[in-house]
This record gives sequence, structure tokens and C-alpha cells, in this order.
Amino acid sequence: MKKISEHELPTVRGKYIENADLSALTWFRVGGPADVLFSPADEDDLGDFLKNLDKDIPVYPVGVGSNLLVRDGGVRGVVIRLGAPFGKIEIDGLRVRAGAAVLDAQVAKRAGAAGVAGLEFYRGVPGTIGGALRMNAGAYGGETKDVLVEAVAYDRKGKRHVLSNKDMGFSYRHSGANGDLIFTSALFEGHGDDPAAIEARMAEIMERRETTQPIRERTGGSTFANPDLELSGGRKSWQLIDEIGGRGRIVGDAQVSKQHCNFMINRGEASATDLEELVESLRKDVLTRTGVELRWEIKRIGEPAA
Repeated sequence: MKKISEHELPTVRGKYIENADLSALTWFRVGGPADVLFSPADEDDLGDFLKNLDKDIPVYPVGVGSNLLVRDGGVRGVVIRLGAPFGKIEIDGLRVRAGAAVLDAQVAKRAGAAGVAGLEFYRGVPGTIGGALRMNAGAYGGETKDVLVEAVAYDRKGKRHVLSNKDMGFSYRHSGANGDLIFTSALFEGHGDDPAAIEARMAEIMERRETTQPIRERTGGSTFANPDLELSGGRKSWQLIDEIGGRGRIVGDAQVSKQHCNFMINRGEASATDLEELVESLRKDVLTRTGVELRWEIKRIGEPAA
């Protein structure tokens, strides 16, 4: 596909950036540029943009890039990144409404301070609410489907949709909602509890995360969704990788974390190609030696290097 310029796009109130460096927006710190990066001014601006956009131009919503691999050739089309207008949290009783750009951890903390329990698991999820909706994000015994009431999203024609929990078609680390939808906010409902008790549970989550995951490295969160435990003989993804000797494996400057081998690390100069080849080598070896096919949890966008 040919490169897209700002001049081919609808007039907006938000901001366009051409040839935008996406590596600076991802936790891996790799990847080529986007033709155009768009930050809408508000929901109406996003809706108008989608309504008036040439339908042959692809769009890719991204959050904080915590679970994203951008390939080295960059992204043809428009990358949409929701900013401050989509970063608000409102609490009414036991219900919490959060914009899609809000960090999951911030939702957990604000809810907890207000005495709303049930969202503590978000404290240990790196990413934004938009990503949580798309992949039914979860950790430490909870997941998005457990607390979501409804989500707001826009389709490629710029039409606004309100989706119920059932409409989202949630399954393990997956949403069956139309892949073209761009989520803008979510409404959650928890249950009441003492804020101090909620904070204690979140502190425990963070302590576990600190001791088991390479959170201070250039990583991308969990690489693989856990397989069906019946098919894997009760083994999680990290255990399967460990079993084939994958812990610490290196391709270029990409490495399987020695601390938790379902995490990949950019040791400093890795390319997206290094990371992708590393992950695919693990998938191949796990399938060959155990018969279990691992599924990418990290989202990949863009084209390979020329």
C-alpha cells in the first residue's frame, strides 16, 4: 500500500503528525514510523474523522504500547492514539466510568480510594482501558468481563455504539466484538469495601508483579496467552517455554526474560524483527516438542523492513 499523507485525510479539530515515530510510544521501543498519527479532540471529532475517511485507508488504534509490537517497516495508514480528552474517570456509587485512554492501574487506584472493590486486578495490568476492552485483559484472578457493564465504541463509518457485556463476546484474553470498532470509554461496576482493605490487596498484587516480572525492562507484557490447560497438560505458556529450554534465548538483541520466560526483552538495540523471530522460534519449538500451539497475546501491526 502507498504511503498516506495528511492532505488525503479529513479536516479535524484534533492533531495530525506525519511520519510519526511509533518506537517512542511502545514499551519495546522498536518499530518504524506511522504514515500519520491522529489524536482526536473528542468523541465527535473521532466520529467525524471516521465518517469522512476514505474507506481504503486503514486505521490502527493504539494505547500506551504496553502490549504492542510495531514492525520495522512502519505502518501504512493512520494510527489513532486517544489522548487527554479520553482520559477521564468518573465514579458514581459503585460504578466507574473511564475513558479508553485511562491507564488500567489508575482505574484500580481511583476505584479503590472510593471504596469500590472488584477492579483491583487492573492494578497489575499494564495498558489502557481501550486495550483491556479489546483483549479482555486480566490478571491475578480477575478479568474485564467480570466487571464491565457497557462499552462505547465507534465503527469505521463513524457511528457510535454502546455494547453490553454480552455484546462484547468475551473469552479468555479475547473480545469477539467487531475488530474495526474503536473503543472510547467503559462503564464498570464493583462492590463496596473498605478502601484500606482494597489498597492492601493492590499492594499485594504489585509486590507479586515486582518479584515475578521484568517490569523495569523494555518489554511488552505477556507474549503468549495461556493455552487450554487440558491440551497443555496443565502447563502455562511460561512453563512450556521453560520446558524446551527457551529461558534466556537470544535473537539479535532480543532475549527471553530469565525472570519470567513469557516476557521478551529488548536489551537495548533489538529490532522488531529480532523480537518477532525470537517469539516465532519459541512457538515453533513448543509446537514441535510438546504439540501445544502458543497464541500471540501481543498485538503486531505494520510491515516488515524493506
